[in-house]
Formats: sequence, structure tokens, C-alpha cells
Amino acid sequence: MLSAAYPGQRLIVPAGGLKVRSNDTDYVFRPHTAFAWLTGLGADREPDAVLVLEPVAGGDGAGGGHEAMLYFRPLGARDSDEFFADARYGEFWVGARPTIEDVELELGLTARHIDEFEAAAAKDAGEVSVRLVRDADRELTARLDAARVENGAAAEGLEESDDALAHDLSHLRMCKDDHEVEQMRAAVAATRHGFEAMIAELPRAVEKGRGERWLEGTFALHARHRGNGVGYDSICAAGDHANTLHWIKNTGEVREGDLVLIDAGVEVDSLYTADITRTLPVSGTFSDAQREVYEAVFAAQEAGMAAVKPGNMFSDVHAAAIRVIAEHLDAWGLLPDGVTVEDTLDKEHGQYHRRWMVHGTSHHLGLDVHDCARATREEYMDAELKPGMVLTVEPGLYFKADDLLAPERFRGIGVRIEDDVLVTEDGVENLSAGMPRRADEVEAWIARVQGG
Repeated sequence: MLSAAYPGQRLIVPAGGLKVRSNDTDYVFRPHTAFAWLTGLGADREPDAVLVLEPVAGGDGAGGGHEAMLYFRPLGARDSDEFFADARYGEFWVGARPTIEDVELELGLTARHIDEFEAAAAKDAGEVSVRLVRDADRELTARLDAARVENGAAAEGLEESDDALAHDLSHLRMCKDDHEVEQMRAAVAATRHGFEAMIAELPRAVEKGRGERWLEGTFALHARHRGNGVGYDSICAAGDHANTLHWIKNTGEVREGDLVLIDAGVEVDSLYTADITRTLPVSGTFSDAQREVYEAVFAAQEAGMAAVKPGNMFSDVHAAAIRVIAEHLDAWGLLPDGVTVEDTLDKEHGQYHRRWMVHGTSHHLGLDVHDCARATREEYMDAELKPGMVLTVEPGLYFKADDLLAPERFRGIGVRIEDDVLVTEDGVENLSAGMPRRADEVEAWIARVQGG
């Protein structure tokens, strides 16, 4: 698809390099998403590698197409200085790397030494259009910009030309193929395992202190064991912390009687990730007020789920869920005097409900937790749902402990329920349906996992 979209042009997709964590230590490497999607190399492979789609001489996109070449740092000889002295690449330091032959056999493309890359990348840049994924490796981008200009490319318009490639690589991922869907299923299955491990540890999280960290660590253990790791920083938000949408500090206590909102996903070795939220009663049962809020959110999620079907718009999912949220807020008397549900749903003059539900209900999911983010609004928010799309459905309600406009019984309660769904030919499949959502089923789930 990419070759057909850019006939006769050289396309450059770097994996990116290692990023410094502190002084001379690096973060665990994760390749750029576009590189992982095109090559199939996941986990921590291959830092500093670059995929090049080289136009075949005389090709017109239909007949010639491109040759895929992977430039990378192959295994060095054991009698070389690299083996003993190179802390970045040396086998003695970081383990064995694949050879040129290994990569060609594994991926079915041409492999070359990374030292040959920069000379090949910008050659004939005045005659052959060269496009680059700029955000994968900023230092490489700066060098290639200079080399492209030196080899005849016009400096003006380089960034705009490159951005078009980045956009297409993002938008092309919106509809998943069968392999990708299976990777998503594996990520969801691993995530369920991690959630059940956290449920089993709820009593110890209460006893140990710093219980949010205990739950975070429990999930990370299972994510690392069953996949590549976590797909994003886990949110383990107990009590009022659930009302901070991106609470990733996870420094708080987990107390009996509270709810704990857990938003977490396992990233499998291929780098596809789940993104699931469950709000759990720490003691195993919801209080009356907690259940009241929870069931309102569940009803909103059910409405959002029902709106996921081919032919509907992406924005229909949020519209369906937020209407139910607004109806509950209205029934609780939380909309301003004289403001109806229809009034608050008015995007220009309403939106009073957003005090308690500020975020969107859905996003695309895949290799990135917020997948396909370079797509335009018309291709994303205003687009038609199609089979193969994988979305989240995640409404919530958030009543801060010091929110004097909220009913006293609701203060300090935050609830979000999130599932990962696949748009099918005739509707929707909830990939995370194995993780209970109804209040009664959540209580039974906790009892079952804890052996009650």
C-alpha cells in the first residue's frame, strides 16, 4: 500500500535510537511505531536501524514498485574492538546481535550495514523525492535534511513532504488485518491475567501501605512476563485519586471501603497493546452511592457500545454515551436550573455535564495506545466506522472530594469502565468481554479470584 502511494520515491523509516534515562544509562528501547508496523520487528529491536523503501529503477509504482532494505548494525566479529569495547553494540556488553544473513532470512528483505545508509539515503535527492519519518530520530533527521539539500533537494517543503508520509503511515493503520486482530486478542488476554493478579492482591495492597504502588507492580510483573511490558504507565487510582484522569504517580493508600480505578494494558512482544479500565470495590462490594455512580457509567458504556457498528460515525459513540451521562446528571439535579439534557448537549452553548465527564469516550487502539494519532479530524472524529477498526469505549464520572456542587454521597467517587472493541462486518465484538463489567458480576469476579 505504501509503495503504491509513493511511486518512484525513496521512503525512509528509522527505528530510532536509545534514549538516555540518566547519565550513561538508557531506557529500554522501543522501536518507532511506523518501523515496527512495516518490518514486524517488535520488543526492543533494532536500535538505530533504518528501513528504506528504494524505488526500483524504471518502476512506475504499479510495475516497478520498491525494494525494501533494512540498514542496521550486525553482529561484530569476536576479535574486533567492538566485541569488548563498544558498550552500545558490543556482544560482550549487550549480547549477540543478528547477522546480515539472519535478518534477510527472518524478514525476507535486503539487509545492509548501517554504515552504508547515509550515503545511500540522500543520493540523487534532487532527482528522486526522498521522504523521511522525522520524529523517529531527530539527530538522523537533521543530518539527512542537510544531506538532501547538499544532494540537490530544495530546503523549502522538506518538512511538509515528510509530514505527508507520517500521516499516511498513521492513517493506514486504522483498519487492522487478521494478524493484528489476533495480536490485540493476545494483549487483552494477557491484560485480563494482570487484572486478576491485582484483584488477588487487593487485601495485601491494603495491608502493605502504598497500595497503589503494590497494584502497579503486580500488573507490571505479569505484563513483563506475558508480553513486552505495559503499553503505557498504569493508572492505579484509589479513592479520590480516581478523579485525576491521568493519575500515574500511584503513591496513595488503598483502603477498605474505597473504589480503585485501574487503567492498564499489556503490550505484547509485537508491540500491540490493550487498554482496559475497571473500577473495583476494594472490600469486594459496592456501597449504595458507589453502585449508583457505577451503574450510571455502565449504562453510558452500554449505549456507546451499541453505537459501534459499520456505517455509524466515530463521533456517534461519544454522542450515545454522553447523552446517558447527561440524563443521569439531570436526574440527580446537577444541571443548572432551567437547563435540559438537550440544552447541555448543545456543543456551542451547553456542555454543563463536562464538569463531571470531561474526556472523550473512544480512541483507536493498536500499536500505540492512542493509535493513528496523525490522522486528520475528518479521518478520525468525523469518519465512518469500518470493519477491522479497534476502539476503546470508556465513559466515566468523576466527583472530586472537594466538589461542593456534587451530592455529598458522591464526593470522592470516580468511576471509569473501558473495553476494547472490534468493529465487525455486522456490528461489534467486545474483545475484553471476559472481564466482568456489571456491578454484580464485578463483585462475583472479585470473590471468585480471591477464593471467596
